[in-house]
Amino acid sequence: MIVLNFYLKFKIKIMKHFLITTAFLACINCLTINCSFGQVNSAQPVSTIVNDKYTKDVSTERGIITALYDVISGESGEIRNWERFRYLFGKDALLIPTNKNNTGVYSYRTMTPEDYITMFSTRVKTGFFEKELKYEAVSFGTVAHVFSRYETRETKNGPITNKGINSIQLFCDQNRYYIVNVFWCAESLGFTLPAANLK
Repeated sequence: MIVLNFYLKFKIKIMKHFLITTAFLACINCLTINCSFGQVNSAQPVSTIVNDKYTKDVSTERGIITALYDVISGESGEIRNWERFRYLFGKDALLIPTNKNNTGVYSYRTMTPEDYITMFSTRVKTGFFEKELKYEAVSFGTVAHVFSRYETRETKNGPITNKGINSIQLFCDQNRYYIVNVFWCAESLGFTLPAANLK
């Protein structure tokens, strides 16, 4: 009888523990589902800022790419319009150059638009002109992917200093385009753009 009572008490204790654990996990699951639906249903706009000066820049895929090249190009000492530059990008946007270290290992680094402004303003002492050579885009709904071949010069009509490809991701809401990522590789890393990519 003592053994039976002990067994029953032990079994009841186990069942209570099981029920409490099950109820706890069910609550966690409900909270997770509610949070997930909350995130979907409470999506916030990428930006609420509207600047009429740059409406044309962000109204089309081609327009925003053209504006990107234009805003970073200029003679030595010429102050760039960083307000215009910032307006092209969505929140959490990144600029991602690929690079190669002294031992020949390829890598990449990420910059926010603000990081890029700081880098450009402190490190680019010569003139800098970046010109698009070829444009290819694939888009669907809210997203677009642009492969943009480019060349750079230190003066507007000077010798070419580099070439490469910008892989640019765009987001489009109902009102405008935003740059999400600019990911690029230059010939200076040891590659050569095929002639087909320059026409």
